[in-house]
Amino acid sequence: MDELKIKLTEVEQRAKSNTHRIEKVEQRQDNLEKLTDTISVLANEQEHIKSDVGEIKTDVKTLTEKPAKRWDAIVDKVLWAIVGAAVAFALAQIGF
Repeated sequence: MDELKIKLTEVEQRAKSNTHRIEKVEQRQDNLEKLTDTISVLANEQEHIKSDVGEIKTDVKTLTEKPAKRWDAIVDKVLWAIVGAAVAFALAQIGF
């Protein structure tokens, strides 16, 4: 009978130990699931940020090209004016 009590006590202690270990495993599993959800949300936000950065880069490129296009147009007009003046001067020298 004493041997049975000892065995029962050992089994109860092992059951308590196992219960404690299972609770720890469950807590770790819950933490892991939360981490997985958080990573999923972060990945989703990263995709939005990536598309936003792409739009910003396009906008900045467009804005930086505008002054260059204006400058090219001004230079083009000045060159045409110089060429026109040179042609007019040459025609005036010839007598046209």
